[in-house]
Amino acid sequence: QVQLVESGGGLVQSGGSLRLSCAASGRAISDYTMAWFRQARGKERELLARISWDNVPVYVDSVKGRFTISRDNVKNTAYLQMNSLQTEDTAVYYCSAMFRTDYQFLYWGQGTQVTVSS
Repeated sequence: QVQLVESGGGLVQSGGSLRLSCAASGRAISDYTMAWFRQARGKERELLARISWDNVPVYVDSVKGRFTISRDNVKNTAYLQMNSLQTEDTAVYYCSAMFRTDYQFLYWGQGTQVTVSS
């Protein structure tokens, strides 16, 4: 099975940018849909963006135009470029993977904290 490790989180001022990385090991991500979720304190985990194994991205409305999901199958890594960050984007961000024949995201990273200050 695939193992995922996120990196790139940190503290940023409102309006700033961060790029999250999700390094995969154990399996090639070329057969997986990759996704980014986040969970703010006291809230449920929410899907932000996903990119299919054939490189089709989908975004939720709250991040459309600000966040960009991408993948590099050679580096076995997925990314989330986050621009125009707002304080409400503060959360733990998780990378996840779903095998092409699965119907749910079964593989998760440990998460990386993103804090946006005003």
